[in-house]
Amino acid sequence: MANTYKKIEIVGTSEKSYAEATRAAISEASKTVQNISWFEVVEQRGNVVDGKVKEFQVVLKIGFKIER
Repeated sequence: MANTYKKIEIVGTSEKSYAEATRAAISEASKTVQNISWFEVVEQRGNVVDGKVKEFQVVLKIGFKIER
């Protein structure tokens, strides 16, 4: 039997780092999306305020197995 997966895009943010933004996004998504199997970082960007990095932002695609 073959498996089927779905892929969605989410955005995570952190004031600390891209890695922390990624962890936060996966952690939050896993509260409502079951069976997350993998993620792919699609984009990294940030917010600058008064010449300083205020926030790190990551766009992620996450894949999860569809259960029947």
